[in-house]
Amino acid sequence: MSSLRASRLRAAKAILPPSSVPEGTRRRILEVALRFFASEGFHGTSVRDMAKVLELQPSALYSHFPSKEHILSELVRVGYEVHASTLQAALRDASDDPIEQVCALARAHTLLHATYPHLAVVVNEEIFALTAELAAPALAIRAQSMALVLQILERGVAMGRFSIPDKAATASALSAIGVRIPSWYEPSEALPLEALADIHVELTLRMLRAERSPRGGRV
Repeated sequence: MSSLRASRLRAAKAILPPSSVPEGTRRRILEVALRFFASEGFHGTSVRDMAKVLELQPSALYSHFPSKEHILSELVRVGYEVHASTLQAALRDASDDPIEQVCALARAHTLLHATYPHLAVVVNEEIFALTAELAAPALAIRAQSMALVLQILERGVAMGRFSIPDKAATASALSAIGVRIPSWYEPSEALPLEALADIHVELTLRMLRAERSPRGGRV
């Protein structure tokens, strides 16, 4: 892990979004596991490691989750669920213009990954430690979010608002802009979070060869 990412993870106060998991022992287990998986990796973390921090016997963890793999599966599912609901909320607040919609998605995607770097790292990197069966619920949610982005891209192309070589490749590239945030970004006066979101919106428009009007409406 890079020193910058390690520093960002240590500094980040937000672990899990407030409404994503109810308060209680189950949430405490997920939060501790999330910190470990993000910093040490899934395979570098043991149930004993987590139990020690939680001041529980390892057997107590198994009363909430059948295995370490099930803890990771739940974190990944929660991460994709939060991401999907964040994108949907962003679209509800946007107009029906595909340019405004894609800008709203880019901003929401950026803010979420920068605010919850632990969750971003685990969801995007540690999911590969899961079996196909345990990863399936999260991947189904991810597929729905990708389909949502593709629908907007397709409509923008059909309306002549976007000019892109391939919709699937472009959607993946737009997603990657947020995925790498925990590896390099740390909020500062020089580049605060909102400024980063503005930059990602601009990069998104450039990628789509789209032009936004000064007031954010149609050109």
